[in-house]
Amino acid sequence: MTSSFSNLHLAEPLARAVADMGYESMTPIQAQAIPVVLTGKDVMGAAQTGTGKTAAFSLPLLQRLMRHENASASPARHPVRALVLLPTRELADQVAQQIALYAKHTKLRSTVVFGGMDMKPQTIELKKGVEVLVATPGRLLDHIEAKNVVLNQVEYVVLDEADRMLDIGFLPDLQRILSHLPKTRTTLLFSATFSPEIKRLASSYLQDPVTIEVARPNETASTVEQRFYKVTDDDKRYAIRSVLKEREIRQAFIFSNSKLGCARLTRALERDGLRAAALHGDKSQDERLKALEAFKAGEVDLLVCTDVAARGLDIKDVPAVFNYDVPFNAEDYVHRIGRTGRAGASGLAVTLVTDHDSRQVAEIEKLIKKKIPVEPAPMADFRPARQSRSAEEFRPRREREFDGAPRTSHPHRPSRMAPRASADPFFDKPYEASAAAEAAAWDSRTAPVKSAGIKPKRKIAALFKAPVQTALS
Repeated sequence: MTSSFSNLHLAEPLARAVADMGYESMTPIQAQAIPVVLTGKDVMGAAQTGTGKTAAFSLPLLQRLMRHENASASPARHPVRALVLLPTRELADQVAQQIALYAKHTKLRSTVVFGGMDMKPQTIELKKGVEVLVATPGRLLDHIEAKNVVLNQVEYVVLDEADRMLDIGFLPDLQRILSHLPKTRTTLLFSATFSPEIKRLASSYLQDPVTIEVARPNETASTVEQRFYKVTDDDKRYAIRSVLKEREIRQAFIFSNSKLGCARLTRALERDGLRAAALHGDKSQDERLKALEAFKAGEVDLLVCTDVAARGLDIKDVPAVFNYDVPFNAEDYVHRIGRTGRAGASGLAVTLVTDHDSRQVAEIEKLIKKKIPVEPAPMADFRPARQSRSAEEFRPRREREFDGAPRTSHPHRPSRMAPRASADPFFDKPYEASAAAEAAAWDSRTAPVKSAGIKPKRKIAALFKAPVQTALS
């Protein structure tokens, strides 16, 4: 088995593109998969993420499609002959860019379609005709229903990151798409993990596949240093900052389990003075692409991601990954830490564990078949000191305010209980009764006070008088 690209006898345009990219020796998955795909057999490949799976299926597909190469401007001469399906927009765009680089010296056409973007430019490219179509399942179904693409001449189908497509519910979409394809075709399935669902999918759509495993299924990369730190929810940010300082790490991925948590963490890191950007499903496609480009260009140091947004991203030389939240699914742990230590480089994976994460940690241990030691988190430099409170401060506020002691008020806001200074000293004197008011008005011993504005009552003669009783003799 050869390990050099020069011994593959690729077509001259492909060999020139490989040389332009500086490829010399093949990775294990490439060395095993490329010769098998060149024979036209179905492949079920399992490899650690970041080991070069894209070249493992792209180069042999392009080599077999070279017989269809032509310079005709007619779209009918450029039907879709290879279909590559991926779970996320970012991964689809990334794979499409790699295929375009491999085919840049050929007359083979390729394009990519994914959601979150206007369908009109994608429709224009599809109408021109393409031999290689890279797509996400949902948007491809939109174009199929709009009759923008015909798949009846597809010879090769690639299901990349197949386990993730099943995790996020793409199985019905995959079944609908595969029903539009010819029954006679070559199917390649690549996945970082082999779950029972993946094996059932392979048995349904692959014909006598050749299984290629360059590492034990679900095994993490040996070049990644894995650390688990015990923390509280309030100390997670301080732990991240401490590790960044201690290891002198300049860039890192930070994974959160929710889109809301991802956004909140990004804002908190920015308040701490760190350059951070968020990448999750609620972001528009334009915002997501801008965040990725800023991270690749070094304008952003910390890329805070969710699993759906960051799956399969191939950004070289990222030294560390932080699991701010322990993933709900153990398989996602393998994919997350695969964002670092790519292509043989070393990397660091830090997972922050709270008291509520024991079940998820146990599932990760079962999956990777390793015992995980949980260590205390190094964060003394950034965690603020908690001042001890006196017994007086633990007393209820009402007791402290009304026990005779003056109330402590906010330094910039006057206390509501503080006495207000009077502008007129007359109002500060105690009440003193005047001599004229000593006798009450209702006292019968004094004459009533007459007011000039009140008229006296008129005297009216009594209409009836009591009868005078006479004495009887």
